[in-house]
Amino acid sequence: MARRPPTPNARHRTKRDPHAPYPYARKAAEDDAFDPRLRITAEFVLSAPSLAETPEDAGREVAFAGRSNAGKSSVLNRITGQRSLARTGRTPGRTQALNFFRAGEDRFLVDLPGYGYAKTDRQLQADWQANVEAYLAQRQALVGIVLVMDVRHPFQTFDRQLLRWAGQAALPVLVLLNKVDKLGHEAQLEVMRLAEEETASYPTVIPVLFSALRGQGAVTVLRQLRDWLNLPLPGAGEEDEA
Repeated sequence: MARRPPTPNARHRTKRDPHAPYPYARKAAEDDAFDPRLRITAEFVLSAPSLAETPEDAGREVAFAGRSNAGKSSVLNRITGQRSLARTGRTPGRTQALNFFRAGEDRFLVDLPGYGYAKTDRQLQADWQANVEAYLAQRQALVGIVLVMDVRHPFQTFDRQLLRWAGQAALPVLVLLNKVDKLGHEAQLEVMRLAEEETASYPTVIPVLFSALRGQGAVTVLRQLRDWLNLPLPGAGEEDEA
């Protein structure tokens, strides 16, 4: 993918000190005190087969990317608190277009086509990848990427390719190690250690242990998404902020 040119949102892409704590990096136990007001209200707007059919390139957008069956749709449903916002199923490759969900005025969550499903027609798979690459390279409203991985099969070839491209573009990325509920505590710690090593050279990348099923990591993710989309936090401006 060609490097994206600088955009008016470049201030969101400043490099992070690799020795500084991750923004909003919190213990998973803090999710026990989850405030439902953190959820991002969203509604489906359109499904665009190509970049030419997407909404006007303005405002702020966060894209959700990942391999087929990594759980992107379930992640979207979890962070919005809407069980049927994005389609889910046992059959990989169901997301075949750029799906736009409005999250406020000139703000969108964008579900990108999944990649890497071997049983998909090769030409169709090539078309999906071309659309994704065109979107990521050209979309000026894009302010962040949520890269969803199955915690049991993290950092596959295209995952690494996307991270390299995002690093070149200084575009922030949340790496969600999804389905972490399938691992025990010690295994979770080891996966996080390896993820931090894998992303150490990318100062704009934040790895997060996540469970779309149980909500682990939801507070961390929602706070970061609200920051990228410039949405106020619950209680912001109140005298006793939560």
